[in-house]
Amino acid sequence: MNEKKYDYLIVGSGLFGAVFACEAKKRGKKCLVIERRNHTGGNIYCENINGINVHKYGAHIFHTSNRAVWDYINQFADFNNYINSPVAVYKDELYNLPFNMNTFSKMWGIRTPDEAKRIIEGQKTLYSIENPKNLEEQALSLVGKDVYEKLVKGYTEKQWGRSCTELPAFIIKRLPVRYTYDNNYFNDRYQGIPIGGYNKIIDKMLEGTEVLLNTTFERFKKENDISEMKIIYTGNIDEYFGYRFGALQYRTVRFETEYLPDTDNYQGCAVVNYTEREVPYTRIIEHKHFEFGTQKGTVISREYSSEWSVGIEPYYPINNDENNALYLKYSKLAESEKNVIFGGRLGKYMYYDMDKVIEAALETVREEL
Repeated sequence: MNEKKYDYLIVGSGLFGAVFACEAKKRGKKCLVIERRNHTGGNIYCENINGINVHKYGAHIFHTSNRAVWDYINQFADFNNYINSPVAVYKDELYNLPFNMNTFSKMWGIRTPDEAKRIIEGQKTLYSIENPKNLEEQALSLVGKDVYEKLVKGYTEKQWGRSCTELPAFIIKRLPVRYTYDNNYFNDRYQGIPIGGYNKIIDKMLEGTEVLLNTTFERFKKENDISEMKIIYTGNIDEYFGYRFGALQYRTVRFETEYLPDTDNYQGCAVVNYTEREVPYTRIIEHKHFEFGTQKGTVISREYSSEWSVGIEPYYPINNDENNALYLKYSKLAESEKNVIFGGRLGKYMYYDMDKVIEAALETVREEL
C-alpha cells in the first residue's frame, strides 16, 4: 500500500463511504476503502439464501421525497414498486400500520373518520396532559389509551428495554394518525426496493475503487503510513478518539434467521410487528416479499432488541440529553482533526434514513471537492 498514492482513505463501505468514493473517483481522486466486515455495503448488505435476497442487518426500504436523491440512486439500480404496508399483531388481533381507518375500524368497529376522531379525542381528553413528562404521557396525549396500549406500549418497551414511563417524551414527538384507508407506511413520493438487492448499488458505486475487507482502521494505521491521505471516517466517533470521554450509548438488534424450505409464504407480507411485551421479538421479516418473490421456500428473520456494549454492532443511537452532551464533546474534538471528515450514522451519532445518508454524502462531496 505504501508504494501507492491515495487521496482519500475511506473507513467503512456503507452508503456514505460508497457515495463519497464514487463521486471522488468521478473527479479524478484515488480512494482506498477499508471495511472491517467481510463484505461491503454496511447495514444495507443483502445475503443471498436459496435465491432470496435477505436483508442481513434488518429491513431496509428506500423512500424519499427528494427527487434529486431518487434520480441519483436510480443510476445504480432499477427499483420495484414495493410499498411498505406492515401489520401489527397484538394477542390474537391483527391491525394495519400506520394507524389509519383500517386500524380504527378493526379496533372499534367503526367506519367513518368522524367516529374515529371522536373516540381518539375523547380518550385524549380523559388524560388532559399538556406537558408530557415521559413517553407514556406523550403517547396518551397523541393517540389515547387504546392505540397506545395495544400498538405502542409493548413494542416500544421491547425496542428500548425499559418502561415507557422511564423513557423521555421526545422519542415520539408525533405518532402518525391517518383518517383514511391507506396502509402505505411512508408519506414519501418515491419508494421501492432495488431489483436484485442493495449489493448491486454498492458494487457499482465502488467499481474501480480498491477495497480491503476484514480490515479495521486501528490495524490499518498501525501497518501503514496514512499521513498523506485525507480520511473519510464512518465508524464510531467515540471509538476514533479511544472513548476518551466514555462510550456513546446505542440499542442493538439480534437476528434469528431461518430458511423454511417447505413454506412458500409464511406471513403474507414483508413486515409484521409483535406489539405485546410478552413476545420476545419486536418483529418478523419475510424477505422474499420485498421483491415479490416466487421462489420455493422462504426466509424469515426474528428481530430482538437488546442492550449494547462496546464490541457489539451498534444500531440505534440513544439521543437523550446525556448522550447528546457526550457527542458534543466528541464533535468538538472532531473539529480539531483537520485531516478527517466524520460521516454516516456512527460518525455523526444520528439515525439516518438511507436518503438522508446520500444527501449528507453528496453535500460532503460538494464541500470537499
